[in-house]
Amino acid sequence: MTFARISDAIRDVAFEPRLDLHEALDKYYAPDYIHRGDGRVLDRAGFADMVAGIRSRVLEGTVTVLDELYDGSRYAERHRYTMTLTDGTIINREIYFFATLAEDGRFRQVDEAGFDVR
Repeated sequence: MTFARISDAIRDVAFEPRLDLHEALDKYYAPDYIHRGDGRVLDRAGFADMVAGIRSRVLEGTVTVLDELYDGSRYAERHRYTMTLTDGTIINREIYFFATLAEDGRFRQVDEAGFDVR
C-alpha cells in the first residue's frame, strides 16, 4: 500500500495541478476527511471549497519537506512552502502537519499549524 504524502498532495492539488480538483482530492483524501487548521474545522466539502479558492489564485509554488515520519496510521511532517499568487503576492510558510491515515493510505484527519517565514 502507498501512503499519502502531504508534499505530493500540495503539488497535485495546488502547485502543479495536472488532475481535475476532485480527482486530486480523491487521490489523497478519504471521503470522511476532516481538516483542522488556522482555528477552523472543515469537512471534506468545506476543504474542497477552500482548496478550489487557493488553486484559482496560485500562479506557482514549491514545497520542501524538512521532516517526515510514519508510525502505523499516524503521519507527521514539517515543510516549508513558497507560493506566488496571481496578484504577485509571495507567501512563505512553515507548516507542522499531523495526520491520521485511512486504511487505504489516504488522509482521514489532519491537524496543522504554521507560521510565516521571512
